[in-house]
Amino acid sequence: KVRYLAAGFGLLLLAVNLVFGVEKFGAKNWISIGPMSFQPSELVKICFVLAGASTMDRIVTRRNLALFIAYSGIICGCLVLMNDFGTALIFFAAFLVIAYLRSGNFATIALVCAATGFGGIMALRFLKPHVLSRFASWRHVWEVPLEGGYQQTRAMMCIASGGLLGLGGGNGWLKYVAASDTDLVFATVSEEWGLLIALLAVVSIVTLALFAARACRVGRSAFYTIAACAAASMLIFQTTLNVLGAVDILPLTGVTFPFVSMGGSSMLSCWGLLAYLQA
Repeated sequence: KVRYLAAGFGLLLLAVNLVFGVEKFGAKNWISIGPMSFQPSELVKICFVLAGASTMDRIVTRRNLALFIAYSGIICGCLVLMNDFGTALIFFAAFLVIAYLRSGNFATIALVCAATGFGGIMALRFLKPHVLSRFASWRHVWEVPLEGGYQQTRAMMCIASGGLLGLGGGNGWLKYVAASDTDLVFATVSEEWGLLIALLAVVSIVTLALFAARACRVGRSAFYTIAACAAASMLIFQTTLNVLGAVDILPLTGVTFPFVSMGGSSMLSCWGLLAYLQA
């Protein structure tokens, strides 16, 4: 009943972000009010899942599908304009999950992926050429350890120095590197508390996704099933980008580790997504 309100509120948050947003670490995805700052895109995740699941819960007509595709495209487009490509990828992953759960058509999903990939490459090449410089050191961070690969090389060295059991809380060195408690938090946990604890944190998120997949069989309705799977996909994909970005397997996109990275808006978003699983 409130899907249009949720969709409108999500678009309003992004519009305000585009107009009044402040750029930090290359992405214009912050709103500052006095001493407080937050990321509106984090709250948009909750709106997106609600609007997407409730729209696709109804009879799949061409109109409903077109509305959802347009809504997803606008959100991802706004995030691209903010240079927040990591969050845009998270929304796109959730879109694919929602679309597949309702259509079950692999061919359609593959076509959407191909079209989006082509559009993303064109946007990077012609609209955001300076963004490519952020990915220039990907898979080559040890060749530029004092420049583009500074954060990832330090993160990997600290993971190694922490070993399996860690150096102890507060005894790490990575805390002196920028974004150690947000983008590189997996490495911080590994260094201070050990690789075992860091991997268990990842397993905790994976467990939530497995719970969502298992609960699909007994879901109260298609709405709850779609919402839970979409929320779980967001948490899983976000964790993947954060962890693999810190160790240079994927580009460092600047997304948070759910429930672990510092940030109030990120924590609110994670608990909001968890509510769909609880429902």
